[in-house]
Amino acid sequence: MSFFEKFLTDLRMGMDMPESYGWFHLMFVFLTIVASVALCCRQRDASDKTVRLICLVGWLLMVVGEVLKQIVYTYKIVDGAIVADFQWSAFPYQLCSTPLYVLPLVIFLKDGLVRDAATAYMIAFSIFGGLCVYVYPGAVFNTNYAVVCLQTMVHHGLQIILGVYLASRYRAKLNYKYYLKGGAVFVALLVVAMIMNIAVHNALVAAGIDEAFNMFYISPYFDCELPLLSMIYPKVPYPVFLAIYVVGFIAAAAIIFYAAKGIVYLLHKASLEKEIPDEA
Repeated sequence: MSFFEKFLTDLRMGMDMPESYGWFHLMFVFLTIVASVALCCRQRDASDKTVRLICLVGWLLMVVGEVLKQIVYTYKIVDGAIVADFQWSAFPYQLCSTPLYVLPLVIFLKDGLVRDAATAYMIAFSIFGGLCVYVYPGAVFNTNYAVVCLQTMVHHGLQIILGVYLASRYRAKLNYKYYLKGGAVFVALLVVAMIMNIAVHNALVAAGIDEAFNMFYISPYFDCELPLLSMIYPKVPYPVFLAIYVVGFIAAAAIIFYAAKGIVYLLHKASLEKEIPDEA
C-alpha cells in the first residue's frame, strides 16, 4: 500500500453520524463560546499585528480542513486502485466557505475601505453563516466521515469565533455605515456565485456530467435546499425568490451585526468593571 493509499484510508475513517444537539454538537458549541469570550476579554485591544496573526491562524485551519474534506470527497479506493471523482456539489463556494476568500483581505491588506468591508462582512455574514449551522446542524450532519464532521464544526466555529472577536476589536466602528460595507461584499460574492452557477452548470451539461452545482443555493436550475427558503422557491417566480433571498440574508446579517455589537459592549463593560479596584 502506497503512502497516499494509507493516508486516504486513514482520512476516510468513519464515526457514528453526529446527532443534532448530541454530545459532539454540544461540545463544539461549548468550545466556541469559551473561545469567543476568551478572545474578546483578553485580546480586545490587541495590536494590529496580533489581530492579523489570530485571523491568519484561523484561516490556515480553515484551509487545511477544506483541503482534507475535498480529498475525502474526491478520492476513494476501488479494487485496490485510487479513483478520483470530483464532487461539484461540494465545491467550496457557499456562504460558509466565503471566509476562505474574505479573510486574506483582513489579514494582508492595509487599513482602508476594502479591509473594513471584509472585516464587517466577517462580523455580520460570517457569524450568521456559522450560527445557522450551529443552531440547525442537521443539514451538515449527513456523513459518517470523522474528518468531515470535525472539519464542519471547526470551520463554522471559527467563523463565529473570528467574527465575534473582530467585532470586539473594532467595536468603535460598529455602525450602520460599517455594516453596509460588509453588505456590499455579500452582494459581490452573490453575483460571483450566480455567474458561476450559470457558467459551470452549462459547462457540466456540455461535458455530459450530471451533477448539481448550486453555489449560495441561488441557481435557477436547481431547487433551493435551505430551511424556509426551500418552501418559498417552488411557489414564487425565480426573480421574486432571489429578491426574498437577498433581502432576507441582508436583514438577518444586520440583526447578527447589532447583536454582536451588544454582546461585545456587555463583555467590554464587564471587563472594565473587574479592572476597577473596589473602594475602601
